[in-house]
Amino acid sequence: MNKIKMTISGGLFLVLILAFASHAEGQAMRTWVSGVGDDANPCSRTAPCKSFAGAISKTAVNGEINTLDAGSFGMVTITKSITIDGRGAMAGILAAGVTGITINIGTADTAKSVRLRGLSINGAGTGINGINVIAANKVSIENCVIDGFTTSGVNVAAGGAFLSNTTIRNNKVGINVTAGQVGLDDVSILFNGTGLVGGSSIVSFNDVVLFGNTNGDPPPPRNE
Repeated sequence: MNKIKMTISGGLFLVLILAFASHAEGQAMRTWVSGVGDDANPCSRTAPCKSFAGAISKTAVNGEINTLDAGSFGMVTITKSITIDGRGAMAGILAAGVTGITINIGTADTAKSVRLRGLSINGAGTGINGINVIAANKVSIENCVIDGFTTSGVNVAAGGAFLSNTTIRNNKVGINVTAGQVGLDDVSILFNGTGLVGGSSIVSFNDVVLFGNTNGDPPPPRNE
């Protein structure tokens, strides 16, 4: 009887090991999306996925999603440290009626670091937030355009977010900071209802342009 139990336990242990190994093998440090890809693919360079949401489940923690060519790659929820890099192609996210990118990383991921580069995030006048940072430590937003959202272009509710070489325009609020801190370098905040909310949380700035926002354009906060 004991022998049978040990055999069953050993078999179960082997199944668990193989399952974890299979899961690990299914995630790559670098994955790819293409306008003509398919989310059933492994997201390799020769067999890319269609969307960021399809690629993120196949990308390891601290890995990177890259774009092979121009396309609209859909809204995505980020729950682990990762890079999404759209440089070199027109990497779009059409987010009509929804939030473009939600960042909500659990406590198991201690780094909680997200890097977004070269993205055009378009709410088409009905989107909710362009980028919504719910839980993260470090968020870098580089070379992006965020346009047409009914709540905020960028909403920061946790951690630290740094924006560089980025344009935020035609939103109800350009940048809204409810918690955490934000740094800005070469950022244009244009034609929003309100340019900045929570300006005291903007702890560093350089070459920030506030122009054409309906509720006025206060000077950028002083960098103490």
